[in-house]
Amino acid sequence: MARSEPDEVSAPGEMRVFWFLLLTMVVVVTAVTLAVVGGGGSAVLQDVPPDRFTDPLPATRPVGRADIEALRLPMAARGYRMADVDEALSRLGAELAERDARIAELESALAGVQAAAVTTGTDLFKQPGDRPGDRPAERAGQEGAQDRAEEDGR
Repeated sequence: MARSEPDEVSAPGEMRVFWFLLLTMVVVVTAVTLAVVGGGGSAVLQDVPPDRFTDPLPATRPVGRADIEALRLPMAARGYRMADVDEALSRLGAELAERDARIAELESALAGVQAAAVTTGTDLFKQPGDRPGDRPAERAGQEGAQDRAEEDGR
């Protein structure tokens, strides 16, 4: 079997168009690459510093609700940076543990004072210098008793 010749032979004009398009494509790709990489005297695209976690949580005072709401963690290629999230969570965990310890300390101190007051019969709400009957609730009770006595006497 003999090889068959192509039915149509490409015209010389079509080859010129092909080479022109190929050369144009190479020039465009090269120009875009140089623009992105910054092959000129000055960089077209500025280098952006990596998005890093700056700890907005206060170091000098306890962390509050507003601090947590203002916390914004930097994004990474797949979600958040694990080290930054771990750092923020460990800081919040330490703050919560410190608050829990303080609450337990205050509750135990209050329980001790209440137990001592029950044992000795001391009025916990009496202010220094108060005389019996000076508290508003006691005065109201005494005035009510006086009013009832006056009504009974009439």
